[in-house]
Amino acid sequence: MAPVSRASTRKTTTERARSRAPLSRVDPAGTGAGLRRAGERSLGPGLDLASRLQARARALRGHLERRDALIELVRALNATLEPGKIADQLIDRSASWIPASCWAVVAADHSGQLAVIGDRGLAPEMGPAVHDIAAWTMSRGQELASADLRADARVGVHDTVGAVMAFPLSCRGHRIGAIIGLDRAPSSREPRLPAGTLRAVRVLLEPAAVALDSALLLKRAEALSVTDDLTSLYNSRYLNQVLRRETKRASRSGRPLSLLFIDLDGFKAVNDTHGHLAGSRALVEAAAVIRGSARETDIAARFGGDEFAIVLPDTGGEGAYAVGSRVREKIAAHRFLAGAGLSIRLTASVGVATLPDAAASSEELVQAADRAMYAVKDGGKNGIQAAAPAADN
Repeated sequence: MAPVSRASTRKTTTERARSRAPLSRVDPAGTGAGLRRAGERSLGPGLDLASRLQARARALRGHLERRDALIELVRALNATLEPGKIADQLIDRSASWIPASCWAVVAADHSGQLAVIGDRGLAPEMGPAVHDIAAWTMSRGQELASADLRADARVGVHDTVGAVMAFPLSCRGHRIGAIIGLDRAPSSREPRLPAGTLRAVRVLLEPAAVALDSALLLKRAEALSVTDDLTSLYNSRYLNQVLRRETKRASRSGRPLSLLFIDLDGFKAVNDTHGHLAGSRALVEAAAVIRGSARETDIAARFGGDEFAIVLPDTGGEGAYAVGSRVREKIAAHRFLAGAGLSIRLTASVGVATLPDAAASSEELVQAADRAMYAVKDGGKNGIQAAAPAADN
């Protein structure tokens, strides 16, 4: 065997160092881009999630344990109070740590239902699987690693997702969401992180959970401030804000703006006969009918008592009249309080007003719709009427 010279030894050592250098390189901004590039160079084609994760394990732990990784993550998360933007930042960082092809951040919305706050590469058919993964992770407060969700009974069998890694987002003593990385293809084994790396990920997810929770709490508070407590429609305060905003926009663009005023006929008899609790339930049902009759772009609100309103942007008198007619017909066809063993029928009087035909300001639009609605009530109720042109008023 030929002896190895010092020069050749030095060369071999240098070459080894160069070959290892990209794996430990960390970008100055702490975003993980350097880690991602290094990992991509070390991964061969066709590797599953578990193999890709193992290939970058050494570089990953070194990156996560750096102090600047935590600092940069906190700075990025605290730069916004929008839950969606926080979710995007979290996905961007997580995708640089774990090489999953699809990502989702799931949390409870203001109604308490789980919703995807942010996603990357997620297909619509993956929705049920993502929901069940998040529910499992949040209920147990545990990470979920699955080689193949199609054969994993823990969250129910889903044929749209293969390998999965999911982490709970917890802060202030409760679980507020989950971040989920997944592949369509299964892995040969569970994609797991070494214990030390997993601890580092948990440390980085703590400030992310706090930032997301704070943003969600702010959004819920904002939603409550403009939502009617009983019906969950918008309240009159928000209705006035929308009317002022949409009136200005309509005046600038030259587009029409319409308003419907809806009053339930004979609603007082429900309270008198069946009590105020039954009356409140009837209002909730009426609100659901009204919301279901409006279009996606319309804004439905409870004006007060048994009066409701719908703002219809970019809608002229004819279109507004059609929406109002649909509301009136559906209310007349609805059997109120059927769940309580009753079958109460109600009707509605609907007034329609359009800017600029019947009004020139938001205040005049409200007054015109209100007059039209009372004209229906004076004429026998259960009808719809358009407000007279402004010149006639």
